[in-house]
Amino acid sequence: MKVLFFSSIACLALIFSCAKQNGNEQNIYSASDFWNDEYFHQTNVVTPEAEDSTIKAKIDGKWQEFTLLEFPEKFMKWNVERRLESVAGFREMKPPRWAGPHNGIVASYGFKRGDSNFKLNNAVKGMGFLPKKEKIKEIIKLLEDTMDIPFSKKLDQLDDFYHNVDSLFDLNKQISLELYSVPKFETQTFLNQMTNPISTIVFLDIPSFKLKTIVQLLHPDDPKLTEYEKDIVKYINLIHSYFHGKFPKDYIAVIYYVVEIYDNSPGRMDAMGRRIP
Repeated sequence: MKVLFFSSIACLALIFSCAKQNGNEQNIYSASDFWNDEYFHQTNVVTPEAEDSTIKAKIDGKWQEFTLLEFPEKFMKWNVERRLESVAGFREMKPPRWAGPHNGIVASYGFKRGDSNFKLNNAVKGMGFLPKKEKIKEIIKLLEDTMDIPFSKKLDQLDDFYHNVDSLFDLNKQISLELYSVPKFETQTFLNQMTNPISTIVFLDIPSFKLKTIVQLLHPDDPKLTEYEKDIVKYINLIHSYFHGKFPKDYIAVIYYVVEIYDNSPGRMDAMGRRIP
């Protein structure tokens, strides 16, 4: 089972090539100002401390403060039950379900990449929970110590995580990885989230939920990362490798801080896209 894991630049310089092909200007994809050689440091989100209930972010060019929301009981019941069902399915060698809490459909906007007429984008990202700050080092060590155990034993560990989700994980965040963005090529999601650090996540299932989030991206080689941020990057990459095998490098970690929650379930008068108080 894939258990992933998801600055406003003061003077953002859009880079356009001068090359001409068939009389048309050819735009390159990216904004080089995001990068310092091979890494970047996002400056338009302030990482909240573990005890904080708010997060600060620069949205549409303006600094704002948002209240973090814990997942309601019905979201957690759905999320954990679906994940436990998937673990059971893997034990029985059944194919994975594509609907459910792992595959979040992420909408973003903010940067018109050179090969598009639009700033709006949508992409499916693997999602999971982030360990509590006081638990993350313990869980990292557990994953490192058990990286080479049989897959069935890893599923046992996953079961244990889900049965203890309230005590082990933060219930106001989702996490993922940005697998493809590098200085020579950046995904539309990456460019949008670096420009305007907000995203909406919708989960395809019944019941269905929508999360509106502040997004923080952490590059593993960023020398400005705090110890806690380094632990976050390490955990998200470890849990990815735990079930998919080792990868040649660590990828960009993505944290989705939840600030609004909606019930998108169809056919119910208390749902159909209504915000959960």
